[in-house]
Amino acid sequence: MLNRLRQMLIKEFLQLFRDPRARFGLIVPTIVQVLIYGYAATFELHHVRMAVLDLDHSYESRDLLSRFESNGHFELAETLTDRHQIADRIDRGEVTLAIQVLPGFAELVRKGQTAPVQVILDGTNSNTALIALGYINEIANAFARDYAQANLLRTAPSIAVHMPEVQLARRPWYNPNLESQWFFVPGTIGSILLTSCLTLAAFAIVREREIGTLEQVMVSPISRLEFILGKTIPFFLIAVTQMVGIMLIGRLWFQVPFLGSYLMLGLGTAVFLLSVLGVSLFISTISYTQQQAMIAAFFFIMPAITLSGFSFPISSMPRVMQWMTYLDPLRYYLVIIRDSFLKGDGWNVLGPQMLGLVVIALALLAISVQRFHKSLD
Repeated sequence: MLNRLRQMLIKEFLQLFRDPRARFGLIVPTIVQVLIYGYAATFELHHVRMAVLDLDHSYESRDLLSRFESNGHFELAETLTDRHQIADRIDRGEVTLAIQVLPGFAELVRKGQTAPVQVILDGTNSNTALIALGYINEIANAFARDYAQANLLRTAPSIAVHMPEVQLARRPWYNPNLESQWFFVPGTIGSILLTSCLTLAAFAIVREREIGTLEQVMVSPISRLEFILGKTIPFFLIAVTQMVGIMLIGRLWFQVPFLGSYLMLGLGTAVFLLSVLGVSLFISTISYTQQQAMIAAFFFIMPAITLSGFSFPISSMPRVMQWMTYLDPLRYYLVIIRDSFLKGDGWNVLGPQMLGLVVIALALLAISVQRFHKSLD
């Protein structure tokens, strides 16, 4: 058995690496995806183009608007002279937001009353709009606090000295500088392994059926178990190699720390890949061409990544969707990866995630292998 299995593994690797496009697809897209997520994927906003319309023309209004320009999150694209220009600039995409200071702003501020400032946002990208509003509120509150304190120092310095003040001392754990790269780069391991391992394994089996060699293999001395192992082990090993490569890029290039256990990460990766291979076997039983396999793989990959918490927090999803995430193996694997990199958690925290992966992997493999056996009959 071992000799036949070894020969089949050699055949699979030779068939895979003989194709230049396959070699290219195994290496280059992986590196490109890591670099894209590392540099382009971020929750922060920088240099958001804005327009300002100052209808008050006071010292206070200029002081407020200057804080937006020097903040670093916003970039002044244009100073408007008429409120009708706002809609035109946002409609044409020249600016993302416009800040309008209404007449009488300074007078209201000096009286200690509420001075409204209108913010017009392009809500096409709701995530960008919400984050920008958070920055705007922070800047406006800082302006009001500084103005009130300066005014009190001028009018009643003795009272100002004894005014209570609450200072927020931020201390982010595990990611002190709140680097988005530390969040996304480890997550790319799960998404890339899911995509590459699933598609490669499913396509390899379907290709045998499509070109008519599957029947020739089945009449050979190779057993069905040997055939399944010979078709899945190569892609398991390739996926492990990709994981190691992404880890090296994350550690050496993006300087993402690794505080956890390599043993825990290795076990979690192995169980996760077994569940992915179970899905690929299932796809091979319902697909007769590579085009059908591609559609079926796409139908699984996109919901799996969306429900995994890779980009969107699971807690923000509807309750039904949150329940569905427990059927997603990538959900558990991302917790293992990110906690291993940033938190260094052990079995007491990652054990339940590992158990969930084991249950899903066993169920998927059992169902897929049974269906695969029936499809060969």
